[in-house]
Amino acid sequence: MSADKRQPKDERERLEQEPLPASQPEEGEPSGAGDESAEREIQEATERAEAADGEPEAAGGEPEAADDELTRLRRERDEYLALAQRTQADFENYRKRAAKDAAGAGERAKAGLVRELLPVLDNLERALASADAPDESLAEGVKLVHAELVAVLQRSGVEAFDPTGESFDPTLHEALTTRPADDGAHPGTVVQVVEKGYKLNDTVLRPARVVVSS
Repeated sequence: MSADKRQPKDERERLEQEPLPASQPEEGEPSGAGDESAEREIQEATERAEAADGEPEAAGGEPEAADDELTRLRRERDEYLALAQRTQADFENYRKRAAKDAAGAGERAKAGLVRELLPVLDNLERALASADAPDESLAEGVKLVHAELVAVLQRSGVEAFDPTGESFDPTLHEALTTRPADDGAHPGTVVQVVEKGYKLNDTVLRPARVVVSS
């Protein structure tokens, strides 16, 4: 009987000293590995959400940058176009000015040559006016030379003008002397032309030398 009483006591002591087994997770309760997996999933979801939040901002910045680039390119295009237009206008003005200067130089050279020839023409006309009848053949030769010279000058745009009977114009006439008006001529009228005047187009090469009524 003493042995039977000791056995339950020893059994109780053994059970008290034996460590309790680790409690098993209930069905559906996550283990330690499940907690780590869940945390990773939460972190990944958070990162995806943050990336998604940042995408609209980045996408919104790209059109703005594209608009700025387009504005810059349009501004540069307008600047280059304005520069090209100014350059073209400057060149056109230069071309016109150069053509005008060249034409003016040609007219001045021609005018200088004609002025040198006018005394020769005057002398031929005087020779014809004073030719005697016995020198008819000589006069005919001089007349031909005179006619040829006049034709050359006319082809070059030179014209003679005789202002007899016109009012005196200081821009076209050179008064050598005056004399009393006769035959009802008004004062300031050209009554005699000593030497004809000559024009090259609209330029007066030599004013007519005249006598004016007073």
